[in-house]
Amino acid sequence: MAFTKVKVSAWVVPSKHRSRRLLVLLRKDRGNVESAMVLIPLLTLFLVGIQLIIATNLRNGDLALAQSDASSRAISGEVNYSDEIIELDSPDPFTHIRLLISSRRSLVPRIVPGLVELLGGAPTTDVKGIAVMEEVN
Repeated sequence: MAFTKVKVSAWVVPSKHRSRRLLVLLRKDRGNVESAMVLIPLLTLFLVGIQLIIATNLRNGDLALAQSDASSRAISGEVNYSDEIIELDSPDPFTHIRLLISSRRSLVPRIVPGLVELLGGAPTTDVKGIAVMEEVN
């Protein structure tokens, strides 16, 4: 009868020795503090960057929509209660220039909690669209 050598793994040992070995492994926490010191500021910087990208893209989209609304309403002659009309004086007595200003406001989603309060602003975008009103005969 021949005996063969069997390699014993760390997890095959009896439970008393396994718990000691697990405690030894858990106590070795080299690198955890350094990792946290790098990852937490890096994650914060990433989230602030994403917040700025989202806010800029929302503002640009709202600006395009406000300008489109102002142009279509200036051509059709429709005026909403929130629109503002500015009449400009012209040196030509036959030319009457009127500007239609429409505004649009939307909320910016909060990705980083407390960032808006820290900067002291409101999480909104406020844009205006301007168009010259056509003379309707």
